[in-house]
Amino acid sequence: MDRCALAYQYHKEGWNCAQSVAGACADLAGRTPEEILPLMGSFGGGLGGSHEEVCGAISGGALILSLCFPHAQGGDQEAKRNLYRVTKEYRRRFFEVFGYSRCGDLLQARPGVTEKTPAAQRLGVASHCDNMIVTAVELLEALVREEQEGPGEEAAR
Repeated sequence: MDRCALAYQYHKEGWNCAQSVAGACADLAGRTPEEILPLMGSFGGGLGGSHEEVCGAISGGALILSLCFPHAQGGDQEAKRNLYRVTKEYRRRFFEVFGYSRCGDLLQARPGVTEKTPAAQRLGVASHCDNMIVTAVELLEALVREEQEGPGEEAAR
């Protein structure tokens, strides 16, 4: 399955950035898009269309990370630290590609498709938000895979 292409399609159908990323990656968390898409409705456009907060593409990925690496018991501080760690790494990787993680900053800077956004290049994406969406999916897939494989697997390759 090409999750990047699926996220791109969701966005073309009218789903917001957060919904597009989370819906396309629902299977990573053992969920269906139908379960996930409504949950992210208010997270698009930098939280409710305000463009003042974190990019919706990052928010959609953060939901998937919460489901893949859950902090499901209040007293489980190890799970909480792990989830925070992996979420910070996701946001760091996004920032490394685009230079920003806040929706309004991204809209103002309008970072384009570059060698750092191979999924956007492959899909021929031209729209600003579509670039963020497909790249967020690509980054999320890689991070989840790395985390699930563990440190030994990456070194073995």
